[in-house]
Amino acid sequence: MEVAYANSARLVLAMPNAALSAWGMCSVCTRSLEGRIAGCPQCGLPAFSLALPCGRCLKKAPPWQALVAVDNYVPPLSSLIHALKFSHQSVLATPLARLLLLAVLQARRTRALPRVDMLMNVPLHHRRHWRRGYNQSDLLCRPLARWLGCRYAASALRRVQATAIQHQLSARLRKRNLKNAFRLELPVHGLHIALVDDVVTTGSTVAELSRLLLQSGAASVQVWCLCRTL
Repeated sequence: MEVAYANSARLVLAMPNAALSAWGMCSVCTRSLEGRIAGCPQCGLPAFSLALPCGRCLKKAPPWQALVAVDNYVPPLSSLIHALKFSHQSVLATPLARLLLLAVLQARRTRALPRVDMLMNVPLHHRRHWRRGYNQSDLLCRPLARWLGCRYAASALRRVQATAIQHQLSARLRKRNLKNAFRLELPVHGLHIALVDDVVTTGSTVAELSRLLLQSGAASVQVWCLCRTL
C-alpha cells in the first residue's frame, strides 16, 4: 500500500496543473486516498471507531456536528493545496473539490451523514483576499454546490477583523485571535449548513464560525475539508 501510495503521489505531482484541472485525479490516485484517514466522525482526529464519537468528543464535543476530510495533510494533497493557496494555481480548485465531493458521498453511504441545505465558505479578510486574488474555500464551494444541488451563499460570512495568520499561533492564541472576527450576513434559522475549508488544523476557525451559525439559529453545522491535520 505504501509503495502504491508513493507512486500515485509522484504521478499527481508530475501532472501538469492544466491537465489535472481538465481531467481531475486518475482512478489510481483517487483510490490511494480512500480509507487513509481513520478519524472520529465528529472531530476528525484519530479514533478507533469511524461511526461513534471519540472520547475527546464525549468529554467536550466541538460545536459542529460532523466533519468530513479527504486525507491527512500529507503529499500529494498537501502539495496541491499549497500550490492552490500560495502559487496562484486556482485551476486546482475543481479537481480538489471533486475529491471532497467523493469523500462527502462516501460519508453519506457509510456514516449516514445528513444532507445539508447550504454551503458556506470560510471567509478571508478583504485585504488578504485582494492579495491572493481569490478565496480558495470559495473556489471549492462553487462546483460542490452545483454537483450536490444545494444553495451556496458566497458572501454569507464575512471576516470583519484582519487577524494574525492562524498557523503561526498556538492553539490558545488561535481562539483569542478569532474572537468577534466574523459576521453573518443572512438568516440561517432552521438550516443545515456545511462549512467548507481547505485545511482544518486546531479547528479554531471553523469552531468560531459554527458557534456563530448555531447561535443565529442554524439547525446543524458540518465541516468539510480537504485535509485534517492530526
